Amino acid sequence: MENGSSETVDVGYRQSELKRSFNLALHALLTTCSKEEFCKAFPRFTQAEKERLHQLYIKVIVSLHENIEDEFEALCEDTKVGDILGTIEELVEEQTLDPLYPDKTNLNDVAQVLLTLKKNEIQNLTTMLEKSEAQNKVLRSRVELLQKEIQDSSGASNAVEKAKTGMLND
Repeated sequence: MENGSSETVDVGYRQSELKRSFNLALHALLTTCSKEEFCKAFPRFTQAEKERLHQLYIKVIVSLHENIEDEFEALCEDTKVGDILGTIEELVEEQTLDPLYPDKTNLNDVAQVLLTLKKNEIQNLTTMLEKSEAQNKVLRSRVELLQKEIQDSSGASNAVEKAKTGMLND
């Protein structure tokens, strides 16, 4: 995008935000050193030498900043970032304007599907629990029946033993 160009280039919101964010990050990276901090790094230099070094530092930083911006612009142009972001912006705008757009994610629909899945899972677990409880009840009944049979057979064994001992004593 050259200044003075007869073509008008429509820069989309996303593209301008990308460039703005990049420039803010670049500025923050390249201006982290204050003049005082810079001068502290050269304690043996005279004030005039520190001033000249700082001016040179500023020129290098400005030049570096411009070069990085130019490289970023060239990279964006080579990879057609502006076109891609413009297409994305158009698609998002179309989807937000189209009340019948079929792929809109409705949180209520998602919540309803999850709720249905969880209800089905709870129902399956409840059914399994009821079956297990019924099996446990049957097993308890069998255990009780076997215990009674053991007691009855013990009682019968005792009676037989008593009868045997009674016969032997006679």
